[in-house]
Amino acid sequence: MVILGADLHKRTHTVVAIDEQGRRLGELTIAATPDGHLELRRWAARWPERRFALEDCRHLSRRLEADLVRSGESVVRVPPKLMAGLRRSVREPGKSDPIDALAVARAALANPELPAATLDGAERELRLLVDHREDLVAERTRDIARLRWHLLDLGIAEPAARSLDRVRVQAELAARLQAAPGVVGRLARALLARISDASAAIRALDSEIGALARSLAPSLLALPGCGPLTAAKIVGESAGISRFRSKEAFARHNGSAPVPVWSGNVTRHRLSRGGNRQLNVALHRIAITQMRIDPRGRAYIAHRRDAGDSKTEAIRALRRRISDEVFRRLSADENARIQAVIAFTAAAA
Repeated sequence: MVILGADLHKRTHTVVAIDEQGRRLGELTIAATPDGHLELRRWAARWPERRFALEDCRHLSRRLEADLVRSGESVVRVPPKLMAGLRRSVREPGKSDPIDALAVARAALANPELPAATLDGAERELRLLVDHREDLVAERTRDIARLRWHLLDLGIAEPAARSLDRVRVQAELAARLQAAPGVVGRLARALLARISDASAAIRALDSEIGALARSLAPSLLALPGCGPLTAAKIVGESAGISRFRSKEAFARHNGSAPVPVWSGNVTRHRLSRGGNRQLNVALHRIAITQMRIDPRGRAYIAHRRDAGDSKTEAIRALRRRISDEVFRRLSADENARIQAVIAFTAAAA
């Protein structure tokens, strides 16, 4: 098996091929265009058994990844974090596109369980919507902070904390700002208008995201502690649960699989700081919610505490169990969609 690691940029891609011992077999730099992708496929055809390894930077890798997958190539995504140690371990000093491409290839060689790349579907649309919503929320938060300083300058009483996203509070504040004098008053009115527009856009996105999450992951939404936004985050970041060969591979990808640490006869596990941190935060949010509202979650935490775990260790253990349950539910949802498509195709035929 030949591994072809790619270092990706806006205008060019550099690819280095290695064998199963990590020895360099060849190198190619292509234009980041469809013609360049075709040139890469022709160059790689000299190795009948091959796998492409692309650094997981979606905006740069998406077009190449899609062209390779559509042409039937085997493609895996390599998290950038895996490459850091490999760069330091090579004998050739410095940093260049070929060195980075070689690090990608060797990272894929050393980690055969990496998730396979698939064509983008509704999961990508959900991820884009969630990312856009998070950007809007961050911008609104900054505007709210600026507005509060202007209100202090104008001597206008500030609304309660976490209330400026409400339509009623915004309307009341707008009425009080009508007579606010000078540049400060004008800026405060402009900021409030931006906050109101952003709040309306966020509410519309919430409805759209919730509807799409319910259609893609109804079983996941039925999991205690998993709301529409959390489900959307998990579905979008997972990018297709069939990419993972097992629940253990999914746990390693999301960082909930503990890392073994032992010395002599004492064996313990510590927190994994690798994996997709967005997925990890979503699982943590479910775990914290289950501790508050779900009797089974509270019972499991109590069981782990009685066994000698600290509260933090108990939460990590619960998060690991939730990862397995999320994997099972996402797999069930994906299989249900596939069966629905098969049934529809058969009926149409």
